[in-house]
Amino acid sequence: QVQLVESGGGWVQAGGSLRLSCTVSGINFSIRTMNWYRQAPGKQRELVASISSRNSTNYADSVNGRFTISRDNARNAVYLQMNSLKPEDTAVYYCKTRNLATGGDYWGQGTQVTVSS
Repeated sequence: QVQLVESGGGWVQAGGSLRLSCTVSGINFSIRTMNWYRQAPGKQRELVASISSRNSTNYADSVNGRFTISRDNARNAVYLQMNSLKPEDTAVYYCKTRNLATGGDYWGQGTQVTVSS
């Protein structure tokens, strides 16, 4: 059974930092591209950051320079370090990877991040 479990969300004041974690089980983690998405109330889910199996990273323009995605293949974990947080970063954050057999997606349950001004 494939599981993605996010943690590390919470409440923080603007300018603060949080570190999100996503632990993965049931699949070969090291070969997969991992993604962080977020969804704010009333908005579509959007891609925040990605990291490939070779540690190549990509970021949304809105978080570039403030967020850092990383991975630890020994722990089957992907992280999102979020610095200089803004109220507009408030959202539920999800990690996601692809089901290589079907082309579908595996999602975690999400973790809430709230940034107050």
